[in-house]
Amino acid sequence: MAITIEQSITSNSDLFLKNAWYVAALSDAVKHELTPLKLLGNDVVVYRTNAGLPVVLEDACPHRKLPLSMGRLIDDYIECGYHGLCFDASGNCLKAPTQDRVPPTAIVKSYPAVDRYGLLWVWMGEQDANESSLLFIENAEDPAWHITSGDFLDCRCNYLYLVDNLLDPSHVAWVHKDSFAAKGTEDTPLDVQESEDGLIVSRWINNCDAPPFYQPLLKFSGKCDRLQHYEVRYPSIAINKSVYCPVGTGGPNWNPSEECYEMISYNFLTPVDENNTRYFWLQQRNTDPSDEAVTKSITKGARQAFLEDKAILEAVHLGITRTKNRPINLALDAGALRFRSLLKQRIKTESQETK
Repeated sequence: MAITIEQSITSNSDLFLKNAWYVAALSDAVKHELTPLKLLGNDVVVYRTNAGLPVVLEDACPHRKLPLSMGRLIDDYIECGYHGLCFDASGNCLKAPTQDRVPPTAIVKSYPAVDRYGLLWVWMGEQDANESSLLFIENAEDPAWHITSGDFLDCRCNYLYLVDNLLDPSHVAWVHKDSFAAKGTEDTPLDVQESEDGLIVSRWINNCDAPPFYQPLLKFSGKCDRLQHYEVRYPSIAINKSVYCPVGTGGPNWNPSEECYEMISYNFLTPVDENNTRYFWLQQRNTDPSDEAVTKSITKGARQAFLEDKAILEAVHLGITRTKNRPINLALDAGALRFRSLLKQRIKTESQETK
């Protein structure tokens, strides 16, 4: 039986893969102050120690569940604003001022956190955090490449609609007409491949004009061979790679050359809850690493494109939520539906293992 969009979103408890790293914030946004956030439906409080290390704790005092973010940060520990219970960076209670001893159950859940690529990552599951599973960005330290500082948007939609969109190269023909659209984006066949980490939807569009967004960035003139590589890795990290080569040099067996232009967009979709997502991203390119004008142009163009996606996907979420009739699927949905099915199975397996 074919899987439909709403069938692949199940109960709240089955929405998220928990034993995974999620981006919680831009690293620079986390200071030595208490900041409340919601991640995967969980309220957390985030801060940095005096040494600059990130701390993520459950945002609830175990006594009467007052949010710890309403308390005070004193040195590296939090004092609850209700009765003064104090908790260190690991969630252990240091003192209970109203009584002689600390209750043994006065413990706050802590979440492993690490900074990488200018982003604060948080491990949301019960299993031991696996730092080796954090995303590795190739060429991040290569001086010939440039990687932008992070940016984000808040989107009023379920994170899976964003995942769907980032496994759908065809949408650019209609949503991004003035930036990423070009001949071939509406009807060139798609190749769908499963990987160990997720799923890839891709295609080469040969002998075509470059889209308006990329035309001033290319190091050659005339038509091009264009790769659209749309990849999503579990749980919700999307990697969009755009490659532009002189005509006749692209294709499945292409080899990078000095003329080839590569841009990779890393998209991190962090569920806030069932109906909201915080969308982080970075851009990486293989040219003009020191050209600030190019960086500003790309940064502006990327945000504009993601705002276009945001408007569409918030309306999609609302439309599917409000209407009774089941949405249909098109051939272009094959990648998104396959990824949802694979992710759903992983979530189910994880849930069974933790019972």
